[in-house]
Amino acid sequence: MVAILEQTFRDEWGRVLAALIGFLGDFDLAEEAAQEAFATAAERWPRDGVPTNPGVWLVTTARNRGIDRIRRDRTLAAKTRLLEVPEAAEDPMDATTFPDERLELIFTCCHPALATDAQVALTLRTLGGLTTGEIARAFLVGEPTMAQRLVRAKRKIKAAGIPFRVPPDHLLPDRLAAVLAVVYLIFNAGYSVPPTRRDLVAEALRLGRALAELMPDEPEVHGLLAMMLLHDARCAARFRDGDLVLLADQDSALWDTAQIADGRTVLDRALALHGRGAGGVYVIQAAIASLHADEPRDWPQIAALYGELARLTDSPVVELTRAVAVAEERGPEVGLEIVDRLTLDDYHYLHSTRGELLRRVGRTADARDAYHRALALVRDDAERRLLERRLAELDT
Repeated sequence: MVAILEQTFRDEWGRVLAALIGFLGDFDLAEEAAQEAFATAAERWPRDGVPTNPGVWLVTTARNRGIDRIRRDRTLAAKTRLLEVPEAAEDPMDATTFPDERLELIFTCCHPALATDAQVALTLRTLGGLTTGEIARAFLVGEPTMAQRLVRAKRKIKAAGIPFRVPPDHLLPDRLAAVLAVVYLIFNAGYSVPPTRRDLVAEALRLGRALAELMPDEPEVHGLLAMMLLHDARCAARFRDGDLVLLADQDSALWDTAQIADGRTVLDRALALHGRGAGGVYVIQAAIASLHADEPRDWPQIAALYGELARLTDSPVVELTRAVAVAEERGPEVGLEIVDRLTLDDYHYLHSTRGELLRRVGRTADARDAYHRALALVRDDAERRLLERRLAELDT
């Protein structure tokens, strides 16, 4: 029963909370009511059995708790309109009266009036059900700091009158980009550190699947999900004894082939929705990730896709990655020409990439200087050890 309750929490928390926020119009009250409903479930379900539709049961129970709370607290004048809401029974509600309002909640959490860190925290708290402490640990801040971020975000939503709704069509592209960026940021926060934070990666994938379910006709939504699935499929091979393993050195036997297939199916859906052309930034990145799962790799195609991505983003970081692909396709000298045109002096990846290309063309002294510059800038211990190994190899 404990496992069933935990799984139900993961599956239903976001949908239950979204329904309550839409009904009650208050983040904190909805959260308290949802927590009470889950606590009631933990008490009753082992005795009475799991309801046929757990989500409907939880929403109905939580809605009643919220109404009771408002009736008790008659000093909240702004909520007196809810005092006339009739008492709801816990069993007549069916799936047709339980609209899925997670999409409204996602867009509310990722409203541009909120700072990015607040968007991330609120998304994890409301859609993912993570505790304040879990979110704080994930982003390496104290729990009081994270609690303040959440409080400020909720206050700003209320004070600014941010609507609980999907934005109108003319605002949707920009707002969707913010939502996708938040989900990708959550994924990267879990994926890029050793050991991989599986909880954050799983949360990002769950949010990505929810978005794909809620917005089935948006190619970039499927592109993001495909990219995350394809990258995460190589997770088991990315670190060995805490040390970073580059793609070229990874043991592909450790890759999750079923997840790669899943990611490619989602990518096919994104490409079909996009129609002709390479796609948007997430679709292109997913296509690149798919090509990286092939052996041997199609470096001309990878370089071409990075070129399209660089054109769309105008990002020197993307151009640096394109240089790596070009070096594989046409030789390190050509890649080095691209790298030397970039103005990213404070970016350690530029110097580590430059060091590798210089090593390949035989300019050992220059490669050593580049690696030392990268070491001066790097912050991650696993990446630092990789650079130190590269330096040691130059002296052998």
